[in-house]
Amino acid sequence: MKTGDHGADGEALYGDDPDALARIFVGPYLAFEPESSLILEDRAGVCGYALGALDSRSFYERYDREWRPQLVARFPMPGGDPATWTRVQLVHSWYHRPSYDCPEPYEHYPSHIHIDLLARARGLGNGRRMMEAVIETLAARGSPGAHVGVSVRNGRALGFYGRLGFRELLRTGSRTDGTVYLGKRWC
Repeated sequence: MKTGDHGADGEALYGDDPDALARIFVGPYLAFEPESSLILEDRAGVCGYALGALDSRSFYERYDREWRPQLVARFPMPGGDPATWTRVQLVHSWYHRPSYDCPEPYEHYPSHIHIDLLARARGLGNGRRMMEAVIETLAARGSPGAHVGVSVRNGRALGFYGRLGFRELLRTGSRTDGTVYLGKRWC
């Protein structure tokens, strides 16, 4: 939740269901891809993670088969006008209508990575080290490259990925509420 508002603190937005985002963006990675999952802790506790999936399409197929049915059964699709939904309702709608965008050429960027760090863990090299470790793991498992999806509103993350050598591949959605897909090849 602390990074759930396009990289900023979203805690106030998810009070009705604090685990809404984690059910999509953390849980399945820990369950399906533990070898590509890193958790960062400091003296105050968990302060970040970097999670990867070796083959995005296979990951999403497994997610659809093994993970998503439980979410759909437990959390109904929100009704009414989507423009009036709370952030929790929006996330619950993603359980029912997931997005599995994978930029082309897929064979160059079959893996994907997801990272979040709390403010206290940023600017210390943690993100770079964690990304490098996940990339090393994915490369050792045979991946030639990975992609990431970033909110167009998250300028900090876009800059971070650019400094790591990720380059823009695709944009979806609008200029104010879309996603930028960036990719990096290492072989």
